[in-house]
Amino acid sequence: MKLTVTRDLRHLVNVVHDLTERGVGLKVLTGQGTAIDTTTASGKLVFGIFAALAEFERELISERTKAGLASARSRGRKGGGPYKMTPAKVRLAIASMGQPGTKVGELCKELGITRQTLYRHVSPTGELRPAWKKVLGVGL
Repeated sequence: MKLTVTRDLRHLVNVVHDLTERGVGLKVLTGQGTAIDTTTASGKLVFGIFAALAEFERELISERTKAGLASARSRGRKGGGPYKMTPAKVRLAIASMGQPGTKVGELCKELGITRQTLYRHVSPTGELRPAWKKVLGVGL
């Protein structure tokens, strides 16, 4: 069996583990300086070391990302893009959804939002949803 593509090292480790349980070994055939053969003790050792190093690197990246986000939050910065719904759009949506002839698709196109975004802020009867009263600055 020729295995040419895996998503990442974790996926490769899982594939090799599954193959080993079936009695199949992995042998790297091409590549500079590659001598990995999971049917031998030294090949298993090398593969295990590579897997451990990859997991270590992934954990370091995760820790650094979390530290960077915490640092940004401490400086008052928030991630993500701006909200699609502005207070003016919410008010227009409330007024429009309260009208019986309103076509939701046209309203969404006019506001530049999706149906999901509209219904996240405003109910079908035109009432502001409790979780999103903050957009308008309305007290809960």
